[in-house]
Amino acid sequence: MTHPAFELVRSERVSALNLTVEEYRHHVTGARHIHLAAADDNNAFLVAFLTVPQDSTGVAHILEHTALCGSRRYPVRDPFFLMLRRSLNTFMNAMTASDWTAYPFASQNRKDFFNLLDVYLDAAFFPTLDPLDFAQEGHRLEFAEAENADSELTFKGVVFNEMKGAMSAPVSALWQTLAREVYPTTTYHHNSGGDPEHIPDLSYEQLKAFHARHYHPSNATFFTYGDIPAAEHQAIMEDRVLRHFDRLDIDLRVPPEQRYPAPRAVEESYAAEDGDTARKTHVVLGWLLGDLTDLDAVLRANLLSRVLLDNASSPLLHALETTPLGSAPSPLCGLDDSARELLFAAGVEGSEPEHAEAVEALVLDVLTEVADNGVPAEQVEAMLHQIELGRREVGGDRYPYGLQLIMNALPQAVHHGDPVQALAIDAAIERLRAAAAEPGFIQNEVRRWLLDNPHRVRLTLKPDPTLAERQHAAEQARLAAIKGTLDDAGRARILEQAKALQVRQAQQDDPEILPRVTREDVAPVLKIPQAVREPVAGLPASWYDQPTNGLVYQQLVIDLPALDEDELQLLPLLAETLSEVGAAGRDYTQTQALHAALTGGIGASASVGALATDNRQSRGLFVVSGKALVRNHGALSKLLHETLHTARFDELDRLRELVAQIRMGDENAVTGNGHALAMAAASAGMTPVARLHHQWSGLAGIQAIKRLDDSLTDGAALRQLAERLAALRARLAAAPLQFLIVAEDEQQPDIAVRLAQVWLDSGTPPAASEALLPLAPAAGAVTEAWTTNTQVNFCARAYPAVAWGHPDAPALSVLGGYLRNGFLHTAIREKGGAYGGGAGFDPDSGAFRFYSYRDPRLADTLADFDRALDWLHGDGHPSRAVEEAILGVIGGIDRPASPAGEAHRAFPAGLFGRSDAARQAYRQAVLDVTLDDLRRVAAAYLVPARASTAVITSQANLQRAGELGLTAVRL
Repeated sequence: MTHPAFELVRSERVSALNLTVEEYRHHVTGARHIHLAAADDNNAFLVAFLTVPQDSTGVAHILEHTALCGSRRYPVRDPFFLMLRRSLNTFMNAMTASDWTAYPFASQNRKDFFNLLDVYLDAAFFPTLDPLDFAQEGHRLEFAEAENADSELTFKGVVFNEMKGAMSAPVSALWQTLAREVYPTTTYHHNSGGDPEHIPDLSYEQLKAFHARHYHPSNATFFTYGDIPAAEHQAIMEDRVLRHFDRLDIDLRVPPEQRYPAPRAVEESYAAEDGDTARKTHVVLGWLLGDLTDLDAVLRANLLSRVLLDNASSPLLHALETTPLGSAPSPLCGLDDSARELLFAAGVEGSEPEHAEAVEALVLDVLTEVADNGVPAEQVEAMLHQIELGRREVGGDRYPYGLQLIMNALPQAVHHGDPVQALAIDAAIERLRAAAAEPGFIQNEVRRWLLDNPHRVRLTLKPDPTLAERQHAAEQARLAAIKGTLDDAGRARILEQAKALQVRQAQQDDPEILPRVTREDVAPVLKIPQAVREPVAGLPASWYDQPTNGLVYQQLVIDLPALDEDELQLLPLLAETLSEVGAAGRDYTQTQALHAALTGGIGASASVGALATDNRQSRGLFVVSGKALVRNHGALSKLLHETLHTARFDELDRLRELVAQIRMGDENAVTGNGHALAMAAASAGMTPVARLHHQWSGLAGIQAIKRLDDSLTDGAALRQLAERLAALRARLAAAPLQFLIVAEDEQQPDIAVRLAQVWLDSGTPPAASEALLPLAPAAGAVTEAWTTNTQVNFCARAYPAVAWGHPDAPALSVLGGYLRNGFLHTAIREKGGAYGGGAGFDPDSGAFRFYSYRDPRLADTLADFDRALDWLHGDGHPSRAVEEAILGVIGGIDRPASPAGEAHRAFPAGLFGRSDAARQAYRQAVLDVTLDDLRRVAAAYLVPARASTAVITSQANLQRAGELGLTAVRL
């Protein structure tokens, strides 16, 4: 059934995805509605607009923020963040890409879904766009002392500071610079998120005009997914939005880029923190390829990129991994399909500026070799297999599966392509398979897209240790110049705006204007998948029957034996390298090729968790895991066994490459994950598990991999490392083990037979035990300031708390959301200008932790953490606020994962003492938390004398902040 305001354009069943794609067009406005009808109660919605900024002021990004600050039907100051508290959503966000802006959400609760739909539609099409919200979210001038016009001027704004943080990452600077050069005339030439240098140029009037032009139904595509019929969505879209608009004759389509007649070479700089610039240069080649709306061309380019770069046996990746011209392949390597025209990139990081021509020659030589001689047919077939597997896999771990599918179709929709065919691509894949079988296919594609394509840019991005201070000085000079032009009236306007914004941020809107769900709307119990325990080859095995759409997931779960400190510190490196080296007598390239041909990937991980009842005791697991199409389940079982028992570390050059790549990846991730790293550092002294997390995956772990990388200066050091890794692998291969298998029920008998054959043929290790892993005690309080290359800060404060199974744990979990909702969000984000801030309870580390993210402040944020506790014990706490914090915790507990992810979440919970009954009881205890409980646990555990503090900042920021009482640590 179709709503009368819409016409059904077409409907197509997509068997591979178990859904039907329906395309509708609104009669009056021409708005498009794509509905994915599926038997899934995790319903999803997204509305997207083609947004094409013509400068780097961040207008599309700032509009995305400001649109969520109040609307016609919901004239409260912050409906988006208020709805986060009044909802059981499984996803809520808004996002700005290079050429579109989208507003997505998902929920399993129908009442909640329609509540959110009302709020999102009103925010997108009828936002208030208050000038004060623009000043808060975008940018503003303010005196350093808000009421003192004689103090220095400063720039403030959430997006301003967010983008300072984003552009602190060298990889972000690399991408923006490459895009600017590859796209010289179209919207992609500009930074859609906003360049901090240009954000202050954006005016409020320009923001309003951008909304009026871009946020119109005639430029909108609506997506819905799930078991709610399309007509129900359409009735609300028509009533709330579409009936208020006429068709707008607008064409914002991105034109084709003007092509270069010859390749270009560009050299630029990025800000580096210290004077050591050796091997910190990026050299990348970028090609402009074909049109995103040509689905066949996109699939051909995707296959070509995979053949060249998928794994260590791929010709171009192998060359980039093994060349002495760089430390690792560039993180930009591969095909980018985020723009109207595709971009292919290849290059290295950890290089030198003088190597740029040699890197370019290396890449072109490999491409010429492929064009002349091709690649083995089985390599092409392996990549077609990867495309098939990716097509079938049901996701949902990072964000809901329905939104994942919507995001796959979104670029086609906004660029006037065919979003239905972007989902129903089976016929296109068959055309690709037929084309790939033709002689010379890969050779011709390499020539067509790369060797014979003159639109190529070679970018050399080199470190400049003085750039950050020059940028800061230029910003200060700009502010001083502005201040010098201010008359009394100008100074008064700045003071008045600051005062008005303070009043607006302090005002208490009536949240009851907004719809809500309550505790009565919460599902009575948590859905937990159940395992069947059926041994294989005399070893324990847990079998989960999940709708995996023809895939099988398998894990070898090994109990960590008692390890000495050296072995413990080596475990993360073993996990990261185990599946990247040779095995079963094969070298690493042969092994990688086999993995690609037969599986969806094999990997390993090491984890240590606190027991539910005592966070001073822990259990450790080493897991070797993989996935495959069910037809390859026997090969998967064999490869997992070989990986654990025969992985070889004697290919020393390969080991050296892997250590360098791991280092580069860890260093690149700091500014994107700074809040989590700061929290791990602050809580490192709380429990043995917290100490190990900091050493494995925290800042101490990054220090460790840097030291290791620097120490591998000769063959003797490499051989010693290889021997240590081989010995540790052998210890784990002899340790107690059990299986975890996730597959559809009808496939499980065959899987069990083959699994038993593999393990019986090789001898059976001991069955899994429940032995504890002894760890050294934690060291105590921390007061540290870690310095690195960043324009903004990440602050954390931690307090020792309790184990997951302690009666106070549910209240502590609610306390985090309560403090964020009621105090920290306003203090740190709205007033302080940080991109984010909050608090939470982490039972593994036995800590309650405060944090800020991409924060312009240091001392004031740390003071806000303390003021949050004063606020908690003060007056004026509405009764609804506790329920809102409870709903946030319940939403996190109940949030669904992928079919495999649900099993992978349920299984280890039991290993650490979180039984199904205990998880249900914990959830019920969360629902029963009161304000008195929150105050009681805060008074008991959040004691200032027991606090630990860690921040991530730059050396310059730390010096400007003055005395903080923190010990400086160089990352």
